[in-house]
Amino acid sequence: GQRFHLQQRQDKVSVTAGETLTLTCTLSGDVPAGPVKWLKGWGDGNKTVYDQRVPDPRVTRAVNESNTDFTIHIRDAQPEDAGTYYCVKFRKSVRGDELLQHGGGTEVSVRAKPTPPVVSGPGQRWRPKQTVPFTCTAGGFFPENIGVKWLKNTSPLSAPQPQIMSGPTRSSFSMSSTVRVTLQESDVLSQLVCEVQHPTLGETPLRGTYQLRDVLRVAPSVRVVAESPIPTELNKTLNFICHVERFYPREVAVTWLENGTEIKVENTSRLEETSQGLFRLRSLLEVQATEEKNGSMFTCRVVHDAQDPVTATMALLIAAPDKE
Repeated sequence: GQRFHLQQRQDKVSVTAGETLTLTCTLSGDVPAGPVKWLKGWGDGNKTVYDQRVPDPRVTRAVNESNTDFTIHIRDAQPEDAGTYYCVKFRKSVRGDELLQHGGGTEVSVRAKPTPPVVSGPGQRWRPKQTVPFTCTAGGFFPENIGVKWLKNTSPLSAPQPQIMSGPTRSSFSMSSTVRVTLQESDVLSQLVCEVQHPTLGETPLRGTYQLRDVLRVAPSVRVVAESPIPTELNKTLNFICHVERFYPREVAVTWLENGTEIKVENTSRLEETSQGLFRLRSLLEVQATEEKNGSMFTCRVVHDAQDPVTATMALLIAAPDKE
């Protein structure tokens, strides 16, 4: 008869996650009795992938009843399926199954798409002109070559090379990229974009975004003006207006004080959003110019986003009546 021969022709196979992995193995010559198995890995720590006697719904034969074709399909390949696979023929003997011959091994790599990138910023708000780090992360990809591009709105930002970490089995990688952005008042309307390119994605990068308003705090400017000239006439009603300008976020509390003591005011403040995405507010205080209020100090106190108060003060002065 013909000498028995086992052929495992594939050296390397690459498959995309989710696809079916096909591993070929054929026997020729006189095939002795005894099972054929597929092992992943060799020596210690190998694991049986296909064994006729132990069916696995994920692993099927290409030609079910064949005694010579032991090609298998492994469906829904995942990164952890990467490794080297061996087709192994055993011969039945009185001492149980003896190893007869094995193939040279097929090295399998599983291409996997990165997870959608996630951009995170610092935990608290920062002021304009401060430089703040943002990080973009993505994982689960193979091979490890990955490109990251940062944009603010549509303008590219320069960032150092991403850090690539390999997973426990080196069958997939994760990456982290950090960019430093100097904030501006106008960034209330800006978005940061992290674009990830990978061989599995073709021409379409994955994008993660971050709204810079989530990390920005613009403190208001505060001033008090009188609606009519000061000094004013005795017993006239005078309006003080507190202008609270160009702030973000919108959380703001305005109170009025007379000589340092808080006074009750009808809430007549109006909050408006400007075209730049910042807020402004006007608060009105009506005061009767009585003799005892001459020289009183009126203060507008603004607490913005739970920060220290910002104040502006104006004195009420009454003109001496013209001497006849």
